[in-house]
Amino acid sequence: MRVRRKRRLLRCIRKSRELRAVQNNTAAIRPGDVLLVSTVRNEKIRLPYFLRYYRELGIDHFLFVDNDSTDGTLDYLNGHPDVSVWHTTHSYKSATFGVDWMNWLKRSYAHDHWVLVVDPDEFFIYPFCDTRPIQALTDWLDNSSIRSFSAMLIDVYPKGRIDSVPYAEGQNPLEIANWFDSGNYSIKKNPEYGNLWIQGGPRSRVFFSDNPKKAPALNKTPLVKWKRRYAYVSSTHTLLPRGLNQVYEEWGGEKASGALLHTKFLDTLATKAVEEMTRRQHYSNSVEYKAYADKVESQPDLWCKWSEKYINWRQLEILGLMSKGNWA
Repeated sequence: MRVRRKRRLLRCIRKSRELRAVQNNTAAIRPGDVLLVSTVRNEKIRLPYFLRYYRELGIDHFLFVDNDSTDGTLDYLNGHPDVSVWHTTHSYKSATFGVDWMNWLKRSYAHDHWVLVVDPDEFFIYPFCDTRPIQALTDWLDNSSIRSFSAMLIDVYPKGRIDSVPYAEGQNPLEIANWFDSGNYSIKKNPEYGNLWIQGGPRSRVFFSDNPKKAPALNKTPLVKWKRRYAYVSSTHTLLPRGLNQVYEEWGGEKASGALLHTKFLDTLATKAVEEMTRRQHYSNSVEYKAYADKVESQPDLWCKWSEKYINWRQLEILGLMSKGNWA
């Protein structure tokens, strides 16, 4: 595992040559700042609310990689003093689906910082997030000597056709997509890396119903007290050193955990699916987006009689989808 981690670090240094700094405000990063890192492409419609949500949560600085957007994303991100942006025209797939680029940003700018790694359609939820900023969580994690914090990805969707309500730029996507599967999840341990592998929800139920084992993984460890020697291996599903994946209790009790509300299922999905199928830059030649494209026209309603409407983090804790552990 040590050799594998060193190879990952060497790879991210090599891939850093593919990035061009467009706006580098990292000199403004202070000790103790909580950072957010994300790779984006053609997400201008989502970014205004995304930035507002995470600023209100307490994020101090954003580091973006723009993968050759054509919708004005790069122009929109320019000019924000708490945003730094790098641009690349190179292959997302050959950069381990953006992981290499983001590993380099964290290695260069995030040493000794808590860093949240999320996609622009993911919204981080944690215990007491309605009353406590993210710095309260990271302070507690520091005091508890915890280096990494997990969050289960929870797909949210509308009741009715996905394309029935148009999404407006800057809108809170949870105003449209606010239902989720309260059950229907499977969990197993990955013996190689020690992380839990979670699958299920509407993507397994609808888009991968013929082969649920091919459904996307829902386990993520998006919040880490970063060190230069750390590296993500597969999205935010897997980390090295291996101990960072130990975000659960094996001998009883529960560790604190959060959730990522995944707002992919809006009326923008059909266009996104066609674009990503053409680019073939996602995992397994964009098999996930092929599944979306195949089903979205014939069955765009993900709601079912077991769906539950999202209220708050306490609801997710009651359902066992996240936990406050011993954080009071």
